[in-house]
Amino acid sequence: MVAFDRGRRRLFLAVAAIGLFIITANLFTHSGTNFRSRIDKISLPGRPKKPGNPARPPYGPSGNDFDNSQHPTDAHPISKLISEADQRWHNYEDSRSRTFKEAVSKYRRNYGRHPPPGFKEWYQYARQRNVHNIDDFDQIMDDLRPFWAVEPQAIRSLAAHMWENENDGVAGIHIRKHKVVKEHNPSWRSETMVTLINKFIKHLPDMDIAMNRLDQPRVVVPWEDMQKMLAKEIESRKMPPDAHDEFTPDLPHLLNTGSENVDGPREDPQWYPAHGKQYMEIAKTACPPESHASDHGATMSESETLYKNRLGGLVTNFNRSTDLCTVGPEIQDKHGFLFSPSTVIATKRLVPIFGECKVSVNSDILFPANMYYKNDDRYDYSGKYDVDWDDKEDIMVWRGVTSGGVQIAENWRRMHRQRLVMLVNSTIMKDEEVRILTEQPEAKGEYENFRQFKASQFAEEHTDVGFVETWGCVPNCSFYDGVWTLKEQVSLSEQFKFKYVVDVDGHSFSGRWRAFLESKSLGIKATIFKEWHDSRLFAWRHFVPMDNRFDDVYTLLTYFIGVGRPGQQRLPSEVYVARHDTEGRRIAQQGREWANKVLRREDIEIYMFRLLLEYARIIDDNRDLIGYSGDGTELDKSDSSRPIYR
Repeated sequence: MVAFDRGRRRLFLAVAAIGLFIITANLFTHSGTNFRSRIDKISLPGRPKKPGNPARPPYGPSGNDFDNSQHPTDAHPISKLISEADQRWHNYEDSRSRTFKEAVSKYRRNYGRHPPPGFKEWYQYARQRNVHNIDDFDQIMDDLRPFWAVEPQAIRSLAAHMWENENDGVAGIHIRKHKVVKEHNPSWRSETMVTLINKFIKHLPDMDIAMNRLDQPRVVVPWEDMQKMLAKEIESRKMPPDAHDEFTPDLPHLLNTGSENVDGPREDPQWYPAHGKQYMEIAKTACPPESHASDHGATMSESETLYKNRLGGLVTNFNRSTDLCTVGPEIQDKHGFLFSPSTVIATKRLVPIFGECKVSVNSDILFPANMYYKNDDRYDYSGKYDVDWDDKEDIMVWRGVTSGGVQIAENWRRMHRQRLVMLVNSTIMKDEEVRILTEQPEAKGEYENFRQFKASQFAEEHTDVGFVETWGCVPNCSFYDGVWTLKEQVSLSEQFKFKYVVDVDGHSFSGRWRAFLESKSLGIKATIFKEWHDSRLFAWRHFVPMDNRFDDVYTLLTYFIGVGRPGQQRLPSEVYVARHDTEGRRIAQQGREWANKVLRREDIEIYMFRLLLEYARIIDDNRDLIGYSGDGTELDKSDSSRPIYR
């Protein structure tokens, strides 16, 4: 009997031990505890402590376990926005063509035309460089659509000669017999573009390329004119079964690179200077009549419903938040480009000028910014200081100069960069109150607006934002004296010591954005400018969007960092936002992985190759009769050897 009791006791202890282990494991799993991070923090004799963040107030769940916290855990509006972005991205992934045959079929279905000559060679070039989505080139098609309403010889003549007046800010690049034979008004930008084109120039026909040398975009076609052009493009769609898969040689009206004379009359691009003028006066001519910019009876609240959440002012539609027809009236005195542009030479005529960025109303032809392709330490990602997420500081960082527009004593406070710096300056914000979201005391996990948040202390602890140099002032920058202390320069890589890297416009787009996405930090983006890659990036999955008025910056930061303490006995003046560190890390990681798939230098080459094939067809006199008319099956064998998985 004693032996039986001892055996039963051993069995009981064994079962109890197993049960305790299971309970402990489940507790750790569901509480979001990361075993590795906890073990790393245990002090062992002779072992140095792992560096990390200083102790922080218990704002809420630490959310360190990325793998076990894949979905939002409360009803904060950002949690819903993240879920919706994930679904859009999954739909995008599922729609990818996997073969040349599928890509050809989708092209015809989407655009009502055969692919251009050279499409098969481009497809092979892209697949050899591991293109992720062979279909995502809608930006190119959108940019070139209206040119189907312009005679090809007129496009060629404009491209051949827009460089001639150096003060117009246009460079010329001229391709003949698969070589760049001449450049006009060259700079590092055009030289970088030539280096890029040389990667695939053997596949290109003769052409002239006009490139914008200025920081700011150029072309604003009136709304009514653009609608007529787009209607003509639709009418011109056809797919002749006997289309020729080659470009027409020896086209007239290209630049005579020997004598630089033109065959026939020159086309006038109709440039006019608009330096320092209210840009919305130009922009609204390209807006639909029912838009906020055109309809004087439209209100700000009506406009905001199209792109913002009433809770916290969060951006729900990033494209709309950059659309001047929607947001222009609210930010026309809050963004330097809109009320004090420095280098705008515009035209109402549709001209074929290639640009690195544009705003929503522009008809410039976008191409990947040269600074993304040129090896430049100021803009290239470096992992030297890019520590892991858990070792980064809970701080939003930004450094820059006072660019963005011509600054004078009367207008500098309204400039976009200056507004951001002031908004997160703890001294300036000492007696200021802002709107954030707070958890409702009577409904855990539910949030409501709180408009009396005193932001000064939070800004002091969680932001490091400032200017390193004053620049771009008239007659000089002395009016900044005593306003704020200039900060020390922080290299691009050193900014990745911090969890949150905010990106805002300068004179035009920001060249740091790709590096921010490639880092382990979380990119926060506010802009009015569009770039070549916009359709590839999903707000709330790959980065965090911010309103150009920055009225949501504290809502964003308090969501990820957390603030206050939980409990139902809070005073009316107290707030609580649970810490959502896991969500921040997840978006940062997804953005980094995605950038390394779709924003590589190889992706820039693939995009530019496709752009110039489509452009070559637009300028061809026989553009309605040329294209790839096959069914795409000739590459079935090579596609099967390099399958694309969904």
